[in-house]
Amino acid sequence: MTTHAQTAATVAEIQAELAALEDPKIRAVNERHGDEHGVNLTKLRAVATRLKTQHELALELWATGDAATRLVALLVCRPKAFSAAELDTMMREARAPKVLDWLLSYVVKKSPHAEDLRAEWFDDADPVVTAAAWALTSVRVAKKPEGLDLPALLDLVETHMKDAPDRLQWAMNECLATIGIHHPELRERAVAIGERLEVLKDYPTAPGCVSPFAPIWIDEMVRRQGAR
Repeated sequence: MTTHAQTAATVAEIQAELAALEDPKIRAVNERHGDEHGVNLTKLRAVATRLKTQHELALELWATGDAATRLVALLVCRPKAFSAAELDTMMREARAPKVLDWLLSYVVKKSPHAEDLRAEWFDDADPVVTAAAWALTSVRVAKKPEGLDLPALLDLVETHMKDAPDRLQWAMNECLATIGIHHPELRERAVAIGERLEVLKDYPTAPGCVSPFAPIWIDEMVRRQGAR
């Protein structure tokens, strides 16, 4: 049985290992995007792979509050072991964009509480938490739209996306594009909303990547799916 002292020592060892992997250039780039760490993510994943799944250790790692350490925690935890209350607290504690992204993608989306949290977070006062609800809604739009009022979601996007904070705006835009891609009967309206609001129209896109501007995104993904 692992004692608390042994776990604490392991946390200290992991943090020392992460500190040794710090790269000032990576940190400078990450900090421009709001991420407070300088560890190459491939190397960070290798640390987590070696540790394998250790949920109790993950709780200790998360409790440090350090961004890189929390990323490791999210890779070694057991997503289905968290209660809804724990995930709600973690979402409100996480501020670094990469921590938020991994928490949502690797943990919340795999949780049996995902749908309850989606509904609970949808009208939250914190736009970061609301953004998580929109991201979870996009998953449902694509995979299990039954029970969702898609025209009402488009109404909300049309009314609120233009002036939404960055993270919430991005999540709403993803939902707009997802509706347009997966629901042909609403595609024309989704494209029209995107064209009118022009959200992310000028977002720099790397060669070979799809623009996040909803009309272009929708058109390209529909083309790829041969769904016209």
